[in-house]
Amino acid sequence: MANYKKNSYTYATIVAMGGFVFGIDAALISGTTNYLTEEFSLNELQLGAAVGAAAWGVLLALLFVGYAVNKIGRKRALQISAAVYLISAIGSAFAPNYWTFISARFLGGLAFSSISMASMYIGEIAPPKWRGKLVSMIQINIVVGLSAAYFINYMIQNWANSGAEWVSTLGIDTNTWRWMLGSEIIFALLWFVLLIIIPRSPVWLVLKEKIGEAKDTLRKVIPENEVTNQITEMQESLQTTGGEQSDWEQFKEIFSKPMRITFIIAATLAIAQQATGINAILFYAPTVFEQLGMGTDAAFSQAIWIGVISVIFTVLGLLVVDKIGRRPMILGGMLWIIISLGICFYGFNSATYSLSKENVSELTELPNSERLDVLVDKSYESDIEFKEALSETLGGDDAKKYSSALIQKAANINGLLILIGILSFIAAFQSTIGPVMWVLFSEIFPISNRGIAIPVFVFLTSITSSFVQTFFPWQLENLGIGATLLFYASTVAIGLIILFIYLKETKNLTIEEVQLALAPKKK
Repeated sequence: MANYKKNSYTYATIVAMGGFVFGIDAALISGTTNYLTEEFSLNELQLGAAVGAAAWGVLLALLFVGYAVNKIGRKRALQISAAVYLISAIGSAFAPNYWTFISARFLGGLAFSSISMASMYIGEIAPPKWRGKLVSMIQINIVVGLSAAYFINYMIQNWANSGAEWVSTLGIDTNTWRWMLGSEIIFALLWFVLLIIIPRSPVWLVLKEKIGEAKDTLRKVIPENEVTNQITEMQESLQTTGGEQSDWEQFKEIFSKPMRITFIIAATLAIAQQATGINAILFYAPTVFEQLGMGTDAAFSQAIWIGVISVIFTVLGLLVVDKIGRRPMILGGMLWIIISLGICFYGFNSATYSLSKENVSELTELPNSERLDVLVDKSYESDIEFKEALSETLGGDDAKKYSSALIQKAANINGLLILIGILSFIAAFQSTIGPVMWVLFSEIFPISNRGIAIPVFVFLTSITSSFVQTFFPWQLENLGIGATLLFYASTVAIGLIILFIYLKETKNLTIEEVQLALAPKKK
């Protein structure tokens, strides 16, 4: 392999490692929800706020990302993000109270903006024919991070229940959730160190009129005979807008008539990607599996399957994104997601819940379990009805604490069908709209405003994600899992219709050619 190819893959791999740290940070919280609820005596909205705090943090960061990447450069901004991840991981693991925990998670959310910076940076150093693969590495790293987090949670959970002396000595059994969250520290530190190796973005160097340095960077990642043409294309693209623009001018350009189609595509993708409910499933994986009637330990082990499927299908998406094309992958993936969520809705909607006398007698861990005798042999048509009956009978605290065990006993549900639906949904997302959105974001914006445009639409993605994460526990408690998943499917269907009309193919096009393809047709 030529040196420039090795360099391109090396730099992209290092930058995309931010996706791995993001995945670790995002999914570790999934194993801590029950512990956090008990530790800080949280209700559903407080738990949602704890899990969603990071997503709200990224909203603040994205207001400044455009300025940061243009002012100090993509590389320096990424290094700052890595440092913030490290500080947040330490703060989350050692948080003495709820508000300190919220603050540390919020701080970590500031670093989530590194995903948009990573896609921007990789898109700027990657040759057009490799751009899809290299930018998709971000998504691969995210899902590998997710998988690692689920495995770490499962491993620590098993240690905590093992009764081993060394576990007690280290406090893993009493501070289980702190060990889960603290495991992120080493990965954040490693990424911070590796970012020293990468060069500064050639696009940013051209923006700053450092042409010599830009050429030096390009020589590391593309053939020598293409360097001059690449520099010329960048300069010509900038000349069409009068050179480097202020942040406000770049922001206004996003809403201009020439960018109308680009705006519609980007906004729809930004909302639809997170409106799938992907982060509700990923960040609350054990909670979701408990709704299938699994116990806590089984739910932790099943969550690992989400990580495995994520890795397999993200790699598959990476292998075909530059062959199949962006449009068929996005549209086909969204249809696949709708069908998968529909399967889950059907499975949950047809479930019933009933406790037998034998079920009640087996609940030895529940104090005064005879309180449940009034519910024996009664059938409930939904999880909401059953949970309401438990709350009236046991009181809110005991109903919440023992709901997993009670659902496991009472559920008459087609768990296999729903499990297939959930894993199919994960496969659809991770192989299509998950990674391909980042590929499109790295392609559809002109050089003149991409420093602002990408963070603006990632902001829209993040605010959608924030609402999904924050309100999922409330939806679960008040609407039920089936209705919640149906809501996600309906939202995705609206996005599918819009993108079917407006989305263009950008495969193998230079950034300049993409702009011509997306320009509104003159009447």
